[in-house]
Amino acid sequence: MSTPFNYKHLYYFWVVAKEGGISRAAEKLDMAVQTVSAQVRELERSLGFALLKPAGRGLVLTDAGQAAMQQAEQIFQLGENLPARVRDAASTPAIRLAVGICDGLPKLVVRRLLQPVIPEPNLRLLCQEGEFDDLLGDLALHRLDVVLSDRPAPLNPNIKLYSHALGSSAIAWYGTAAVVEAARKNFPESLADVPLLLPTAHTAVRARLDHWFEQRAIRPRVVGEFEDNALLMTFGASGMGVFPAAEWAHEDLLAHYAVQRIGPCEGVTEHFFAIGAEKKVSHPLVQRLLQPAL
Repeated sequence: MSTPFNYKHLYYFWVVAKEGGISRAAEKLDMAVQTVSAQVRELERSLGFALLKPAGRGLVLTDAGQAAMQQAEQIFQLGENLPARVRDAASTPAIRLAVGICDGLPKLVVRRLLQPVIPEPNLRLLCQEGEFDDLLGDLALHRLDVVLSDRPAPLNPNIKLYSHALGSSAIAWYGTAAVVEAARKNFPESLADVPLLLPTAHTAVRARLDHWFEQRAIRPRVVGEFEDNALLMTFGASGMGVFPAAEWAHEDLLAHYAVQRIGPCEGVTEHFFAIGAEKKVSHPLVQRLLQPAL
């Protein structure tokens, strides 16, 4: 039976792996080569696997060593962050809210969704943008307090997640002055003649937009597709093409981008959800976000 490993031994192994050899690690640690080598051997003995193997004049990680290195990276990165986390906690009482934001969600809408918590004087807001499935994984592991998305969480017997509808918005078409005049003539059929920018298929609204075009027998001239909604708007504001946007953010859209509203995308709606890992929400700021929906 293997004995529990020593974190000091793990640290020496971590330095050896990062430095690429025991001699360089010993120099960095200001220790004797024999001492560092012995500490690594002790770690290998406690784990029951060789972690390093010779390669030329140096050492490389074995498969077991790769796995150990990945875990060591996480452990010691957390350790390096510990003093700052303790200092922040002791110096300023804050209410921390870690929010996952799906990359296709309109950023101007995100600001509006988070508005109920912004006035909190002790707010410590941490926003992490990413893909839907990755964010749900972090939520299930309690690395996030809530995920804002354009779709509810899928049913999964292994992960209990709870979706709360925050609202919905009609979609309209926007563009710069250079394309607005042409796009407004014979709208919406004119959208077949002007360059279009669309969100990629990983967003929930893309399928609705495609269906909208099919219903009207419009073959759009798509010149750009974007996973990130902020990028879509940035390129749209540069004059690259006409683009769809949630009318919920109409005023902010006109204020932040030099664009004009062309016309409605009738029948197409974008929905917004807050997804949590608790059936009964306990985080006070998440409760505040959900207040309109409760």
